[in-house]
Amino acid sequence: MDLNLSKDHKIVKETVSKIAQKELVPRASEIDRTHSFVWEGLKKLKEADVLGLVIPSEYDGMGMDTLSFVVAIEEIAKACASTALAVVSHSICSYIILCTGNEEQKKKYLPSMAKGERLGAFCVHESNCGSNALALETRAVLEGNDYIVSGSKIFITNAQEAEIYTALVRTDPSKGPQGISMLLIEKGPEGFSFGKKEEKMGLNGTSSRELFFQDCRVSKENLLGKEGEGLKPVGQAIIGFGFFGAAAISLGIAQVALDASIKHAKERVIAGNPIGANQLIQSLITEMSLGVDTTRALLYSAALRRDTNPPSPIVDALKVKLYASEVAVDVTNKALQVYGGHGYCRDFPIERYYRDARGLTLHFKTTELLKADIGKMLVGL
Repeated sequence: MDLNLSKDHKIVKETVSKIAQKELVPRASEIDRTHSFVWEGLKKLKEADVLGLVIPSEYDGMGMDTLSFVVAIEEIAKACASTALAVVSHSICSYIILCTGNEEQKKKYLPSMAKGERLGAFCVHESNCGSNALALETRAVLEGNDYIVSGSKIFITNAQEAEIYTALVRTDPSKGPQGISMLLIEKGPEGFSFGKKEEKMGLNGTSSRELFFQDCRVSKENLLGKEGEGLKPVGQAIIGFGFFGAAAISLGIAQVALDASIKHAKERVIAGNPIGANQLIQSLITEMSLGVDTTRALLYSAALRRDTNPPSPIVDALKVKLYASEVAVDVTNKALQVYGGHGYCRDFPIERYYRDARGLTLHFKTTELLKADIGKMLVGL
């Protein structure tokens, strides 16, 4: 089911799929077991300019639209969800610089990010604010030509591996939301350090760490946009590439779990008959297929609407992220049932698909927060 993808979209899909199947699939299980960062996969993707998908051609990127991004991330996620999440985080950071950076900043950072020479990460969450950026506590006080940054960030994807960080900071506590700004912080300055790597349930190929800023000096030239305007670019980036990216990863996981289940149902023989001849197995696979198809229809149509009729409703992005992540958990759970005891063993990738899918109901806002946000929008609050 490709929903009549254009020629360009099909080229993106086929190109990324070939790389993912050849280069990412063979390493995915080992990366999950060893919690190794996905550098090898990113290296192969950067050779095809995939890390520059959302960056315009004038900054050495591909300048692709939202649907191309979704299609590419889906194909990567079929092979390795951790690699897909690393690319999504990098793309969000790139897009923030693209939206808010001045021309000098764009020329300085975006070409190297498009080529995959420098990896990006975006930093919002803190231990005392969670997903509520309005409650962030990390401070940036201007002293002469530098901001003095103090505070911390948690659950930062690509942390320590990235070279470029876009971080929300509070530059004027007296102004509430209007006192929140965006700083670009390069890896390396004194006072900028990392916590231990989080041992997670899934998505183990990503580097998720806490960031610490202790009187860290950042040049005022690294302010993205104007003081007090930090929330808008983060919202645009997360809505455009965080929610759509998370949904595409969820779809990719669900699709590969469905494909594996159909193959297993045909090949697994008990008492002389393939288990796929059992009506209960057929019912599970039918439900899985419906979930995958409806997710793809919702996601692709929302991405296309964003590309052809901007600005598309924000609620579209929230809906696709919510629906896709929940469907992925349901499909991978059913895949475990199709595989039976074998699916519960690490000899097969099904249990990894389930663990990875479960993480996507937490990334970029939890299911419960998304439902609350969508409900508020639908009733006009």
